[in-house]
Amino acid sequence: MKEDRISQLPDDLICQILSHLPTKDAVRTSVLSTRWTNLWLWLPRLKLSFVGIGKYYALSLANRFFDSNRVSCIDKLKLTFPDVYSDIVDGASYLTSWIDAAVKRRIQHLDVKCHVYNIYRFEIPLSLYMCETLVSLKLDKAAWDNAEFVSFPCLKTMHLHNNFFPNEAAFEALVSCCPVLEELEITGFEVLPNVHKVQSQSLKRLTIRRITTREFYYYVPELVIDAPLLCGLGFFDAIANIIITNILESIAKLDVILSFGLKGSDGESVSSKRSNIRSFLSKISRVMDMTISSDTLKVIHQYSKLEPLPQFGYISRLCLDNLHASEVKWLTTTFLESCPNLKSLVLAPWDYESDLRSEEINQISFSSVPKCLLSSLESVDLKFSFLAEGYALAFQLGKYFLENSVVLKKFNLHLLYHPRRDDIFEKFLRFPRGSTECEVVVESY
Repeated sequence: MKEDRISQLPDDLICQILSHLPTKDAVRTSVLSTRWTNLWLWLPRLKLSFVGIGKYYALSLANRFFDSNRVSCIDKLKLTFPDVYSDIVDGASYLTSWIDAAVKRRIQHLDVKCHVYNIYRFEIPLSLYMCETLVSLKLDKAAWDNAEFVSFPCLKTMHLHNNFFPNEAAFEALVSCCPVLEELEITGFEVLPNVHKVQSQSLKRLTIRRITTREFYYYVPELVIDAPLLCGLGFFDAIANIIITNILESIAKLDVILSFGLKGSDGESVSSKRSNIRSFLSKISRVMDMTISSDTLKVIHQYSKLEPLPQFGYISRLCLDNLHASEVKWLTTTFLESCPNLKSLVLAPWDYESDLRSEEINQISFSSVPKCLLSSLESVDLKFSFLAEGYALAFQLGKYFLENSVVLKKFNLHLLYHPRRDDIFEKFLRFPRGSTECEVVVESY
């Protein structure tokens, strides 16, 4: 009989090995050694997905872990519930007892994902509101009915998906009770109508994705952001007015889909929001890395007809997302003219259904050459997920940037695999170039 070398490993090393496995697999390793049978109960972390395993078996594993007194502290707890576990989330008896046990054992990282479609939300156990050891909290479909009693002195990361707050004060109380919070992410479908103000002296990254449907489509009248240390800001929202109390410094990264509550981008509509747009642009003028959507560009373009845009002298990287063919001519007259030190430009056109025919795209002309093309632009990336109009838009944009960018070092065209890839590459190689050092790369995926 061969010697059982696994049994000779020290317990702490075995626990370290088991900690990298899903809980169900860690339990099954008991067949490798008799000493491993219940060693998984000593693990300081539990990652249990109720997807794909028997319901009663999953409940048994969770109950055994939380009923055991072998672990004095829990580092990480991640629970994932599919739709068939609606009784667990709805009744909250199991979930509440598990979270209570985790809080008693000084939980640091808690992640509860609820994919139960017929459950709107689950009530957060009272014990969690006063958990003074939490460092990271990620909750899906949770209700903060008692947020005024929160105390999270160590919480640095908070992600809330489809969470619910009974009123505006409840959300503000939650954020104010997180004195070291650095990252806040708020996402969902009928998302957080009571989120109107984010005030934090420690917050560094804020993301708000207010995904709406036809049944729940509305504009948030105003969102105030008071976070002097903010260096990452992402908006995917329908906000009528956004007020940033502090100027975002150059280290900040901005990713924004924002239409200022305008259903259209005509001159009259934009004029009604003139002061709001001016204030917003002035507060983001120092950002180095910026991603904006087609809707945001439309508003900025119309605004530029009313008064000059501020200079975005700090911008090093600019990404324009979902840009329609009819909007590409605004590139040189709107944003690029205001980015004199731009080094990297990423264009991701909306090309699933072009708003112009190929012959119309071929007639697009650019009226000027911005300063950045003559002095600083080193990289251009065109990202096409589908080229519907015979690659006309890609050719027009490629020809313009290759001909007019004097210090360009690399031009990248990313497109879906196509048998004409080599032909496209050859055509791009034949375009005249303003820079003798420019490398042309055509990549398919």
